[in-house]
Amino acid sequence: MTPGARAAAAIELLDAVEADWKRPADALVAGWFRKRRYAGGGDRRAIQAILYTVLRRRAQIDWWLDAAGRPADSRGRAIGALLLGEGWSMADLDAAFDGGQYRPAPLDEAEHALAESLAGKEFDDPAQPVHVRGNIPAWMEEEFRMALGDSLERELAALMGTAPVDLRVNSLKTTREAVAGLLAAEEIESAPMPFSPLGLRLAGRVNLASSAVIRDGLAEPQDESSQVAALLTGVRPGDSVVDFCAGAGGKTLALAAAMENRGRIVACDTSTGRLARATPRLERAGVTIAETRILEGEDGLWPGAEKGSYDCVLVDAPCSGTGTWRRHPEARWRIDSENLIQFAALQAHILKAAARLVAPGGRLVYAVCSLLTGEGEGQVTEFLHNAPDFNAFPARKAWADRLGSDCPAGDVFLRLRPGRDGTDGFFVAVLARDGGRTPMLLAQ
Repeated sequence: MTPGARAAAAIELLDAVEADWKRPADALVAGWFRKRRYAGGGDRRAIQAILYTVLRRRAQIDWWLDAAGRPADSRGRAIGALLLGEGWSMADLDAAFDGGQYRPAPLDEAEHALAESLAGKEFDDPAQPVHVRGNIPAWMEEEFRMALGDSLERELAALMGTAPVDLRVNSLKTTREAVAGLLAAEEIESAPMPFSPLGLRLAGRVNLASSAVIRDGLAEPQDESSQVAALLTGVRPGDSVVDFCAGAGGKTLALAAAMENRGRIVACDTSTGRLARATPRLERAGVTIAETRILEGEDGLWPGAEKGSYDCVLVDAPCSGTGTWRRHPEARWRIDSENLIQFAALQAHILKAAARLVAPGGRLVYAVCSLLTGEGEGQVTEFLHNAPDFNAFPARKAWADRLGSDCPAGDVFLRLRPGRDGTDGFFVAVLARDGGRTPMLLAQ
């Protein structure tokens, strides 16, 4: 493909992402390329570079477009990305945007003026406000400031980066050292993670679709923060456990491994489709103790759910997903303030429902892949005010018990951040029901 054809493809994909806000950008990209087998590896990388530059840097690109009087549409944003991120010149643009077959229409007068104004410029400019420099919606700046304080700009900068490829080794089948050796044989470089004893972090972007470690269920892609959340549940062999928002089963796999495939796990979700995707993953990993259930009862549970009988209930609740914006940069432009209100109500409903399942002395573990206080500390504080038989078990103690080291990111609650910790943004609270492990009240 010519540079112009690549630019045209990126513009087409940007329009597709804008039109279908419900689908993740990576899914749209994968579908687009499946229909265009002629696009080679270099073409794919070049097209995605333009697309993801726009998704990560949209606020800054729009700021420059506005300054030049150019509308902020997919074409304008692609031009901005090429000028600011790829170092294209006016001559490069004129050659690529010439209206030829498969290439974009020629530049208009405003686009020529834009190119001239951006000559030698970068994305950053001292005049940009924090929300522009951090590439978040303007209305979210105060939300992030309350959550991140003095670390605001550092963490926003980290969210603009690319997340690493993390693997969780399946301890039911193998060891971390063995998987590292298999990856090395496939010329895939990996290194142990700093926190998770089961984690390997890969060097660079790696396509694992044909790797034996995935095909044979020896490892699963899972961010280190999510691996840690599963470990902090403290589940043991023989426990009775609920993965309340199981989705496609990533944490169910981790829980089963921690339980050495002994005990019982109920993986439940409101989506039949998501749970259906979990089944082959469980089979591939050799997990035999998990069963799936659809949440459909009026009380927020599944029909016949045994209330008050589970040793641990893990709730990885639906949320804004702000902690995962490195992986899904388009999500930052799809959220609005009403979404936060809806998520807060849903999280409270789920916590209340899940708490009914916890046995006396059991644990309710609440997690969200969010950096926002309202979805983490605020949500748990409100729950504890209304559930006097639950108390917060200290994250530092849960961490020491299961990971054998000092907790790097929290005391009562765990709060991981991409800039500081190198993980997705993640919040975890371990809540003990009366008669359980040593409680810690929120007064601390």
